[in-house]
Amino acid sequence: MPLPVVAIIGRPNVGKSAIVNRLARVQEAIVFDQPGVTRDRTYKKAYWEGRDFHVVDTGGLVFADDTEFLPLIRQQAMAALADSCAAIFVVDGMEGITEADREIAGWLHRQQVPVTLAVNKCESVKDGITQAVEFYELGWEAHPVSGIHGNGLAEVLDDVMQHFPPESEEPDPEEIRVAIVGRPNVGKSSLLNSIAGENRSIVSPISGTTRDAIDLLVERDDIHYRLVDTAGIRKKKYVEYGPEFFGINRAFKAIDRADVVLLVLDAVEGVTDQDQKLAGRILEEGRACIVVMNKWDMVEKDTYTMIQMTEEVRSRLHFTEWADVIFTSAVTGQRVEKIFDMIKPAADQHRRRVSTSVINEILEDATSWYSPPTTRGGRQGKIYYGTQVSAQPPTLALFVNNPALFGDTYRRYVERKVRESLGFKGTPIRILWRGKKVRELERGANRATRVK
Repeated sequence: MPLPVVAIIGRPNVGKSAIVNRLARVQEAIVFDQPGVTRDRTYKKAYWEGRDFHVVDTGGLVFADDTEFLPLIRQQAMAALADSCAAIFVVDGMEGITEADREIAGWLHRQQVPVTLAVNKCESVKDGITQAVEFYELGWEAHPVSGIHGNGLAEVLDDVMQHFPPESEEPDPEEIRVAIVGRPNVGKSSLLNSIAGENRSIVSPISGTTRDAIDLLVERDDIHYRLVDTAGIRKKKYVEYGPEFFGINRAFKAIDRADVVLLVLDAVEGVTDQDQKLAGRILEEGRACIVVMNKWDMVEKDTYTMIQMTEEVRSRLHFTEWADVIFTSAVTGQRVEKIFDMIKPAADQHRRRVSTSVINEILEDATSWYSPPTTRGGRQGKIYYGTQVSAQPPTLALFVNNPALFGDTYRRYVERKVRESLGFKGTPIRILWRGKKVRELERGANRATRVK
């Protein structure tokens, strides 16, 4: 059973994102003193009095203006309200009631969703009651709150929880976390919308339309996926401090928290230097990865185009040659669903563990075909034993007599032999070369032999 959803509604700059951060007990939604920072609807998990639920941050509602993104922001807010069992209407207690507040209140009264009125920016408990009084004319009990300090939010949540459906006894299913990253305007939001079958994210040719990380929960073959659309990542020198700066930081955090990263590239433009840097970031963070060549419908093709472009991707992103490559069109939906056929295996390999005995069989076979290098002075590298020390990504520790005796060529050879034997398709692997005293190494080798 899905978790209850609570929508946060209000005009721009009344502190909706600050309240979302407080309810979710995280500092994730972007808070910046500028109208229009939040545009899409973003879902965060929250908890109160034994109940988990989702809180939805929405863009500021403005009914009297149809310029730029405002109609699309209204569309996103309305969609969030349609998914919700309750709404929190946020107003600004410092500024007082405005005509925009009255317009939103009138619209909310026509909806079929229970509403709790939160008068924000009431940092003083004593003065907050006075600030909240005038908002009673909107038609609900006014709760003075502070999104910054958390004052009054307990009463708001107690009121909201009355509208939650009965709690299910079924445990929450395990989720696979998927981050969608790439340069601006490569089609990340269109890809998310294609998967969702609705306009889940605002799509525009204007660079920087997506500013915050946008969550989407989907189910395929009884497996739950949490997909996160992120802000387009430009070169650092072009990014100014503000919403875009914070959005890119959110994108990097989404990579760090993901099980699998969809690196979306523009098939028309091919692999760029910025794409290489993003792939390097994914490798550095140790995340599983799938390379998505989007806008395939816009490419002039012949029999060999896909083969040639795959070779180009492998060449330019040679350090992620373990990643699958898929050619999609978010506009037509071509191969979009096939992405899920790649996500689950990549996530499984990312979490995979291999026994010590199997690893040492591979090492024994590798060294028998190609002995470790020997220095001019006659010192030869020796691998005593290996073991997997962690997953996500799979990390192997190889205990040797002296790590300095193993050059890059031999290290790449060992990694290649590990992949040939174990696969690990879709995920990076890390191999740590560890030197120890001979006696300690011999004891460790004996232990590994007993396990084998």
